[in-house]
Amino acid sequence: MKHTVENEDNLLNILSKMFPQSSNSKLRKMLTEGRVNVDGTLIYKAKATLQKGNQIKIIDRAEAIKKSPHPKGEKHSSKLLILHEDNEILVVVKPAGLLSVATNKLENDTLHSRCVDYLKNKSKRAWCHIVHRLDRETSGIMVLAKEAESKNHLQSQFVTRSVERIYHALVEGKPSGTEGTDKSWIYEDKNLNVKRVKSSFRGAREAITHWQFEDEKESYSLLKINIETGRRHQIRMAMKNLGCPVVGDFLHGANTNPFNRICLHASALSFNHPRTNENVRFESLAPF
Repeated sequence: MKHTVENEDNLLNILSKMFPQSSNSKLRKMLTEGRVNVDGTLIYKAKATLQKGNQIKIIDRAEAIKKSPHPKGEKHSSKLLILHEDNEILVVVKPAGLLSVATNKLENDTLHSRCVDYLKNKSKRAWCHIVHRLDRETSGIMVLAKEAESKNHLQSQFVTRSVERIYHALVEGKPSGTEGTDKSWIYEDKNLNVKRVKSSFRGAREAITHWQFEDEKESYSLLKINIETGRRHQIRMAMKNLGCPVVGDFLHGANTNPFNRICLHASALSFNHPRTNENVRFESLAPF
């Protein structure tokens, strides 16, 4: 199929007009599969700006999969920091800036894809399941399950809040006390935007964040944080409410970024092992 661009617009919008019956996720998949050729060049970015007169050619899926290279800058990293591995689980440390798992944008490089690649290098039939997630900007410990049964066993512990999840955050300023608890209600829309709302707000979910002062240096404080719930941006919004935003978190009020990242790290994770049901604990020092 061929199409001539009539007006300047981003590629995803143009594809939406070409294929009005297709969802954005299907169109993005078309891009990641290398099926969209613009003036003789494969384009993978949905937000790429096209000009009037550009020629779009849609390549057959089978041909694209066979001939198309991976998008530049999307090759998987071979680096994977593994804390523990057995027949049921894989415990790793996610770096800051990496998604836990692909969104509807179908990103090629995620923590999950790196873990799957690692396992498939040992056995082509190997796989792992996402049990929980960390925000892209957050680093730290994650556990993945190798079997569906193990995944269900672990996720049930998250649902019942029996998993211990410890974080460390470097924040701006110093809280007025040495410890405290932030209880709030958070709403997340379909675009993954989050905000604090009243408990009566439709779709609101409870967020409980316990914090404890550990150390201070110059104008920063190191806090140890224990969460009962796992909502998107939960800790970051709690710290903003405390008056001590997480360092580097400009979205929630931070003014400084000396480490070139949001200084939030999942430093400890404790749960019952899906095979033995014995409690296991894993730790990772905060890199700031």
